[in-house]
Amino acid sequence: MTTPRLDVVATGPANTVQDQGRWGHRGIGVPVGGVADPLLATCANRLLGNADTDAVIEMPLAGPTLRALGAPVRLALAGDAKAFVQRGDEAPQPVPAFQTITLWPGDALRVGAVRQGVAYLAVSGGCLVPAPLGSRSTYARAALGGVQGRALQVGDQFDVGPPRGDLHGAWHARPWVHQQGPVRIMLGPQDDAFEPDALATLVNEAFGVSRDSDRMGMRLDGKPLQHQRGADLCSEGVVPGSIQVPGNGQPIILLADAQTVGGYTKVATVIRADLPRLAHCRPGDSLRFLVVTRAEASEALAQQAAALEAWTASIAPWQAPGTIDLRQLYEANLLSGMIDARCDPMSDAL
Repeated sequence: MTTPRLDVVATGPANTVQDQGRWGHRGIGVPVGGVADPLLATCANRLLGNADTDAVIEMPLAGPTLRALGAPVRLALAGDAKAFVQRGDEAPQPVPAFQTITLWPGDALRVGAVRQGVAYLAVSGGCLVPAPLGSRSTYARAALGGVQGRALQVGDQFDVGPPRGDLHGAWHARPWVHQQGPVRIMLGPQDDAFEPDALATLVNEAFGVSRDSDRMGMRLDGKPLQHQRGADLCSEGVVPGSIQVPGNGQPIILLADAQTVGGYTKVATVIRADLPRLAHCRPGDSLRFLVVTRAEASEALAQQAAALEAWTASIAPWQAPGTIDLRQLYEANLLSGMIDARCDPMSDAL
């Protein structure tokens, strides 16, 4: 059987292959990386029956145009974006997010503008790009993973997994919606290095998202957080979610591609349940923070996991309006027997 492949016909800015991260190598200076919003990427994978860890395409701002080669390819889009399928000379047809679609060889799918944050395009069986250090995630600073360690470019081709299930059917679910409200944080580990009014500023004032942000970190603009003893310390471990504050007093939230060590004081850490929300912030957006306890952070993560399972249970077959559900017709409406209408069993006449 021919291996299905995808051909990159066009691409948006910073479209990269990502999975759930490159775990276990921080000791040698390699960040975990991976998808900026693990929840949304998981939704895209689960629509296709994939493993949560299968590699997807992460799309900030706009997505690519991909053509199926060799064999059918099944895809699912998750996020605030629209897609269009082109089949031969037919007019492009819209494909909603949170719904699966099959591309037959020669068909192309174009993902348009991403209206908020990032979106994810999952492929049945995942994107089968190289997996250095156990992950297919693209870490561009070290040219690891993905397609040649970089963002997708026109002309790239890569294998994908075989499609599962009924190629003529489709599945859909309601859009995944993140919790709203302040971003929840836990103070420390160096919150005692700041003036008391700096902590009040952190929780009472709004901060704007700077244009100087990327997958490594999000710089914020706002009232400076004043240090008591200076901003620098001996380099120590940092994690995604750490809020570093350099000498200018403007916080930096470390994100998916965060370095493994840093030498700035850290006033707080964003809780794990709220980290995916940060992937959807755009320059000029406003953030507020809320301090929570460790117990509250653990409960938020448990509630989020339960919400994801409830969302997964809502995935259902989708039938286009006005079409006949052949599967139901075949399963429910076939006759279990037949009669010979030419013969009257009550008569001797034939």
